[in-house]
Amino acid sequence: MSAKDIFHHAVRKGLEKEGWSITDDPLRIRVGRVDMQIDLGTERMIAAEKDGEKIAVEIKSFVGTSNISEFHTALGQFLNYRVALENKQPERFLYLAIPQGVYQTFFSLPFVEMIIERF
Repeated sequence: MSAKDIFHHAVRKGLEKEGWSITDDPLRIRVGRVDMQIDLGTERMIAAEKDGEKIAVEIKSFVGTSNISEFHTALGQFLNYRVALENKQPERFLYLAIPQGVYQTFFSLPFVEMIIERF
C-alpha cells in the first residue's frame, strides 16, 4: 500500500465538511491486470436527483524540489486514473487536490494552464 500524501487528512476533512461521504480511502481499481489506488472516492447525495454524484480525488502535495517534476508525475497518474475510471466507474468524476499556494503560483503559469486545458 502506498503512503498517504501529507495533505490527505486535510482534504478528506474538507470534503466531509462540505457534505461528501467518503466511500473508499483509497479507491482501488483494477483495469487490464493493473492495480491502481486513487487517494479518495467520495459520493455526495443530491436531494433533487434520484442518484448521487460521485467523484474520485487524487491528492498531491508538491513538496519535492521541482514543481515541474511533481506536475509530470501528477499528470501521468491523473491521465491513467481517468482512463481507468472511464472503464470501470464511468459515473465517477476525477479531481486533483493540490495546495492552494501551488495552485496560485505554479498552476497559473501559462504553460501549465495550456496542459491543464488540453488534458
